[in-house]
Amino acid sequence: MAFGGVMMVVFWGGIILLVVLLARGLGGGERRDALSRQSPIDILQERFAKGEIDQKEYDDRHRTLSGTR
Repeated sequence: MAFGGVMMVVFWGGIILLVVLLARGLGGGERRDALSRQSPIDILQERFAKGEIDQKEYDDRHRTLSGTR
């Protein structure tokens, strides 16, 4: 009787784990790949275009990433 209860928990736990892994695998994979292909300069330009950073911060970080001082 106790073995049946344990097996039921293992079964439902496996089903839930399968659903979670499928959801993670099917959704968001393209965005993660796209972000990993962006260079640091591309990310910096995107942040500047969105208004997250100002011109001075953009110039400072661009110089740092470019290796010029």
